[in-house]
Amino acid sequence: MTDLVFVKLGGSLITDKRQESTPRHDTIARLAQEFRTARDARPDLPILLGHGSGSFGHWEAKKYHTRQGVETPAQWHGFARVSAAAARLNRIVTDAFLEAGVPVFSLQPSAATVAVAGQPHRLHTDAIERALAHGLVPLIYGDVAFDRAWGGTILSTESLFSYLADNLHPRHILLFGNAPGVLDDRRQVIPRITPRNYAQVTRHLRGAASPDVTGGMADKVTQMLDLVRRIPGLHVWILTGNEPGNLHRALLDPAAAPGTCIRGA
Repeated sequence: MTDLVFVKLGGSLITDKRQESTPRHDTIARLAQEFRTARDARPDLPILLGHGSGSFGHWEAKKYHTRQGVETPAQWHGFARVSAAAARLNRIVTDAFLEAGVPVFSLQPSAATVAVAGQPHRLHTDAIERALAHGLVPLIYGDVAFDRAWGGTILSTESLFSYLADNLHPRHILLFGNAPGVLDDRRQVIPRITPRNYAQVTRHLRGAASPDVTGGMADKVTQMLDLVRRIPGLHVWILTGNEPGNLHRALLDPAAAPGTCIRGA
């Protein structure tokens, strides 16, 4: 699938991360419609869709420190609560996309993934590949995972994308959030990040302003830069999903939508 695209809808985009368990229903519905119109224009375009946990999973995870490991009975109780919170948001997203006519097929990462020290170690891809082969849009999301070193942890959508990219070889990865891209100290978009200019870019990177146990923008850029180093020709785009039409444009031609491009050269 040489045209395969990974798309992530960030938790800060589809929820209000300042308030616990608060989805942005209107934004989710608009994004679903944009996704549908782009898919109508390119019905042959294979897409893996993912979303963050926003004010659902991250709020619960911060209470129980689930990202750093799970040992005590109280932490295991929290582990289950984080999983349930992430699944609640996934149900909202799934229903909105199905209502818009997008045949999303939700797959729970915690049921198919084993981690080691906070990173995916094994993730069964059969269901994803079969869904793509039948014209469905597999939908994954940030979720908990059993961890061989830490007991349990939380895996971001980016970490799942990183694992899957090594197996499925997408052409583009599109990461939609609130910001129009990676911003410098003057709040201007950095148009391109490569291994050559990364050292200069790092001083501009920040974590998340609201609860985000998986690292925010700094971790996102670091993971994606490592990924483009490993997969020649892969381009990762960090874009805003708040501008109407941006998702539609980027799905058809990422270069037509303003944002930050992370590439290997």
